[in-house]
Amino acid sequence: MPDYQIFEAGDVVLQSGLTYRGARLAYKTYGALDTETSNVIVYPTSYGAQHYDLEWAIGEGKALDPTQYFIIIPNMFGNGLSSSPSKTPAPFDRARYAHFTMTDNVRVQQRLLQEVFGIARVRLVYGFSMGAQQAFHWGALFPDRVERIVPICGSAKTSPHNFVFLEGVKAALTADPAWQDGWFATPPTRGFQAMGRVYAGWGLSQAFYREEEWRKLGYSSLEDFLVGNWEGGFRRRDANDLLAMLWTWQQADISANEIYHGDFDKALGAIAADAIVMPSETDLYFTVEDNRREVALMPNAELRPIPSIWGHRAGNPAQNPEDAKFIDLAVRELLAR
Repeated sequence: MPDYQIFEAGDVVLQSGLTYRGARLAYKTYGALDTETSNVIVYPTSYGAQHYDLEWAIGEGKALDPTQYFIIIPNMFGNGLSSSPSKTPAPFDRARYAHFTMTDNVRVQQRLLQEVFGIARVRLVYGFSMGAQQAFHWGALFPDRVERIVPICGSAKTSPHNFVFLEGVKAALTADPAWQDGWFATPPTRGFQAMGRVYAGWGLSQAFYREEEWRKLGYSSLEDFLVGNWEGGFRRRDANDLLAMLWTWQQADISANEIYHGDFDKALGAIAADAIVMPSETDLYFTVEDNRREVALMPNAELRPIPSIWGHRAGNPAQNPEDAKFIDLAVRELLAR
């Protein structure tokens, strides 16, 4: 039996102008909602992740403590649990899948909170990578409803360089001969192998590999790490779903909507939430400089880089206690003030 619930969102008109009929948002909750509905933390998923992959950060005694807070993990559209290419019926199946933007995702998440739980305000939106992008979107789309945000290793808008990195990942996956007419009818074994190796060079820093930090994760060689960690990780997911989430990532922009009409500076200035923005000092595609420019335009934001050689993965330190402690302390501080 699944350990999550489904919000039946109905027919959702997307930013593309297409309608996704019978949209289903999978979510899981932790802890209890207080009588004032004032203890809510939203924890969106990241690329390729499902709520199972995020649960390591939730626990008694941690910043995301379910004995104090009501924590909701909404699974991003395209991740295989919420509506995704792998489970969409005709005629919008296969290459005709109607893509969800970050704005589409966050607006349905807000409906979940309001319609199912009667939640009007959110104490914190906490997110890593694409989850961080959703945190920025929450702050910009609902500035009067979000008290705090902690975007970790993510940006308010996907940078041109980040977009190009993702083009490389996409090209590696779709070079597999199983890619036919904009769809994978069978799993792309060689595509997963290529995607994993391309991504491995970007997801972690030069110093991580130089110091052979992968040994601390239980891998006996670099090849063992590339196969077991990177290729194995991506092969858990449907390749078409991975491409859909990648599309959402590439289009991320808090100003690409009818509220801000592409005025990125205005959108950043509208984020009223108290924010600690935490890039990794060695992230190769969500860079400190991109966040520095964003924080400069946010009225209540602090830039606090994670001093780590774990690259992008410093922001999701399930197996990295030092970076986990750094993030946990920052979140505790933000929640307390």
